[in-house]
Amino acid sequence: METRLEDEVAFEPPEDFVAQANVSDSSIYDEFAANWPECWERAADLLDWDDEYEQVLDDSNPPFYKWFTEGKLNASYNCLDRHVENGDKNRAAIKWEGELGETRTYTYQDLYREVNEFSAALRAQGVEEDDVVTLYMPMIPELPIAMLACARIGAPHSVVFAGFSAEALATRMNSADSEYLVTCDGYYRRGDSLDHLDKANEGLDGVDHDVESVVVVDRLGGDGFDRDLRDNQHDWDDLLAEHDGHRVEPVERDAEDMIFLMYTSGTTGQPKGVKHTTGGYLSYAAWTSHAVLDIEPEDTYWCSADIGWITGHSYIVYGPLALGTTTVMYEGTPDYPECDRLWEIVEKYSVDIFYTAPTAIRAFMKWGEKFPESRDLSSLRLLGTVGEPINPRAWKWYHEHIGNGECPIVDTWWQTETGGMMITTLPGISTMKPGAAGPPLPGIDAQIVDTTGDEVEAGRAGYLTVNKPWPGMLRTLYNNDERYISEYWEEYSDTDSDDPDDWVYFPEDGAKIDADGYITILGRVDDVINVSGHRLGTMEIESAIVGVEGVAEAAVVGGTHDIKGEAVYAYVITEDGYEGDSDFHERIIEGVNDAIGPIARPEEVVFTPELPKTRSGKIMRRLLEDVANGDELGNTSTLRNPEIVEEIESKVNAQSD
Repeated sequence: METRLEDEVAFEPPEDFVAQANVSDSSIYDEFAANWPECWERAADLLDWDDEYEQVLDDSNPPFYKWFTEGKLNASYNCLDRHVENGDKNRAAIKWEGELGETRTYTYQDLYREVNEFSAALRAQGVEEDDVVTLYMPMIPELPIAMLACARIGAPHSVVFAGFSAEALATRMNSADSEYLVTCDGYYRRGDSLDHLDKANEGLDGVDHDVESVVVVDRLGGDGFDRDLRDNQHDWDDLLAEHDGHRVEPVERDAEDMIFLMYTSGTTGQPKGVKHTTGGYLSYAAWTSHAVLDIEPEDTYWCSADIGWITGHSYIVYGPLALGTTTVMYEGTPDYPECDRLWEIVEKYSVDIFYTAPTAIRAFMKWGEKFPESRDLSSLRLLGTVGEPINPRAWKWYHEHIGNGECPIVDTWWQTETGGMMITTLPGISTMKPGAAGPPLPGIDAQIVDTTGDEVEAGRAGYLTVNKPWPGMLRTLYNNDERYISEYWEEYSDTDSDDPDDWVYFPEDGAKIDADGYITILGRVDDVINVSGHRLGTMEIESAIVGVEGVAEAAVVGGTHDIKGEAVYAYVITEDGYEGDSDFHERIIEGVNDAIGPIARPEEVVFTPELPKTRSGKIMRRLLEDVANGDELGNTSTLRNPEIVEEIESKVNAQSD
């Protein structure tokens, strides 16, 4: 694996930041190493437990690890009740900004009241403990309210990103055997109202079992679409009015009980239901929010992600609210109505901590520094990035123009499966190296290895592995233990061994390590494309394209993109009698939008009579990536049809001219 990253100058955290940081003693690394796994009691101590756990880690059945065994707690209680009981009921919990400029502020008392009322409403609709409730909603306050209500009654939630298609909703509800849905009538995007319920209803028509109840939030009001709710559909406001003032005792959950499912892309084309559990996940989200994001209850904190992805779960909802801080939510896009919208919000709410994606930072750079310079960003104390590697140039721009050269930046690597941050600097301790995420967090045993599993030398690239379990880790894939092992553990583990030291987690990312132990993530090594920080399986996209009438075969790869980081490039073979014209191109785009959503929309569709294949018939996607990126073509001598690569290259060049 080749890396072309240049050595970069390092930055030290400012002394005034270090003086106030939650974690500022570098001995924490040695302490966690010497006291592992009991070191994770520090994370558990951030929560209130109904029954204390008896054992920090049960590793007797790897890789099915159990954390904080016999412990009992409730996530909703930890995010709400205890703050109200501790005298912080009037602190703002959520500050919400709608795209059209509407605002709503929920104090912890307000949030506690509405979560209780919706918990009562869910129970009245028949939701019982361990029922999976699907939430198909945009960035409106009712989404975290529904999440916390589910957690309160012990019903795991499965949030489906609002930008996903009707088919994607049906696939996830079918996989989770979910009989309950919470959605909304619509939402706004760039000032236009979008019909979301029509898409939800289409998805419901594809669910292969009875759906007992659907709750619909009226987001659009007078801008809504004229329709009648179906027989099993209920208005959110009506249900809350019916349960006005109701209180629901939080259900005592075992630490290993599921708190939520989150579906993520896999290499088979079928989304994977990642299972997270109450004690380990919540403690890890709280600890990383405390240690890495430096969150204090008095802060106003903003993660600009969507709650439809894991970042929003861990670092908009559960981590910040467990710590009792104020978390900001924004419904819209960063450039509507103007390109200073995010900086307007930072200024308006005096945001202390801002956590966003490199994709957004690259867009900010493109729009120019005049937009952040037009706003007062002096409240910012810490900046963060998430979702994909950030290049040194974007890091420095972020540091200078958003952080005024003073805010530390935490560049965080983690996954849906890890539940929380794994590799990053601790801002009160660590030197920052632009482009390098940093060392593994205390207690995380991450290594860079070669194909045989041996550690590589400093300065070399290899494959990222995690050699010990951690509290926030996924427990399995929903109803699929076998796939859980094959997807994450087989590559470098002795799967016949009962010794936990023989089990190694492989996240399928390439990485480089330097002499100081800093890790630079180089990107995916499997068939997953990272578009704007969101993982999309190539097979899922290929299946959507092949599902379009007239498509004989398709191959999808990721190509570099100035804004998105990676973009989808599709190479398509048509059936006889079909022409690869503009109309067919649009049908392919529509097919991907319908099957997955606009997030997976191909940047380019290249029609070709053949795909480059080895003599055994394997598609050489590496060569297609070279074409997409405009790189020098690699070795084509092993192909049975080497001439097709240059033909495809000429087609791509012609389309770009």
